[in-house]
Amino acid sequence: MFYYLFSYLDKNYNIPGAGVFQYSTFRMAMALIVSLIVTTVYGRRLIDYLRFKQVGETVRNLGLEGQMQKAGTPTMGGLIIILGILVPTLLFAKLDNVYVILMIVTTVWLGAIGFLDDYIKVFKKNKEGLAGKFKIIGQVGLALIVGFTMYNNKDIVIRQEVSPKTMIDAKVDFHMRMKGGVNVPVYTQDVKSTKTTIPFYKNNELDYGKVVKFLGRGYEKYTLMVFLFFMIFIITATSNGANITDGIDGLATGTSAIIGVTLAILAFVSGNIFISDYLNIMYIPNSGELVVFAGAFVGACVGFLWYNSYPAQVFMGDTGSLAIGGIIAVFAILIRKELLLPLLCGIFLIELVSVMLQVSWFKYTRKKYGEGRRIFLMSPLHHHYQKKGFHEAKIVTRFWIIGIMLAILTVATLKLR
Repeated sequence: MFYYLFSYLDKNYNIPGAGVFQYSTFRMAMALIVSLIVTTVYGRRLIDYLRFKQVGETVRNLGLEGQMQKAGTPTMGGLIIILGILVPTLLFAKLDNVYVILMIVTTVWLGAIGFLDDYIKVFKKNKEGLAGKFKIIGQVGLALIVGFTMYNNKDIVIRQEVSPKTMIDAKVDFHMRMKGGVNVPVYTQDVKSTKTTIPFYKNNELDYGKVVKFLGRGYEKYTLMVFLFFMIFIITATSNGANITDGIDGLATGTSAIIGVTLAILAFVSGNIFISDYLNIMYIPNSGELVVFAGAFVGACVGFLWYNSYPAQVFMGDTGSLAIGGIIAVFAILIRKELLLPLLCGIFLIELVSVMLQVSWFKYTRKKYGEGRRIFLMSPLHHHYQKKGFHEAKIVTRFWIIGIMLAILTVATLKLR
């Protein structure tokens, strides 16, 4: 909203300083600050309200140190994160930008699914919450919305180089720039594409449409199907990975803030024509606006961490964890960096894999030997270290350090090819 207001004031009344709202970096900083204010100031009030309504966490006794002391801690605190994201985004982002619209839809969509799950647990006294299949259906539904929009919306394009001959032959709009500061004209064209970025690879672009090229002639008709399959897999995996990681105080929140900062950097360089040209990476017109949303996301995570760090005064619940994971996945997809998620979200990945390995091995050994055996003392992985006697604050800190290392390596992939 403020973008349009101050653009109008700058254009019609030439008010000093109003033009600063044209810069996405300034609006990102403002979004981060407002998000911190919303989550810390109004978050306190929401926590008090949740405690008044006795919206407390029901804790199962898993034999973990200090676990039962958390019983009754207010949950559904993910509402704080969602408000901390939506309010600054609505205030400072360009609301007609399709990328921003998709991120708002993602936040509300998965936040609503998580809220329903928490509502059933807390108010209906059903410890199982929303059935897993309905969560998956919701995540798949979001993936289909994002996939179809990216595939069909005329404003979601990438800019690629073309030859002068192509420019003459085709009746389309082209752009011309001087590459590398030398007087060599380069012609580019904005095109619809299902391409994405492959890390650590020199010619680092992969077209989802060519994944099934082995099928022979006519493989192009399967492009949308393949594209949607990858969207579904990435969004459900990342969302559930964040959900599983949310098991001890501050782990998912702090890890997500680190990931958010990294995504902001990737969005900025991908949406800036000069930096993307220097780094020789895919330029995505208008995607730079996502840095405003990223600022709000990081601010919301850090602000929530104020109350969620050990000992936690509030838990985010599925309201927050499902939304956080989905936001990270969709954000990465929109800037064509989703194949970096296994590296960037390594904490989420190892937590998710630890559960899958534990369950699979237990079922296999029970069938083969008559008794189930375990790989870890307990899964997810953070509970394994709790069982080994590590304090949860130490576990969280070390996981954060690993997350920072993975984030640095992710940014380094822009040049390491």
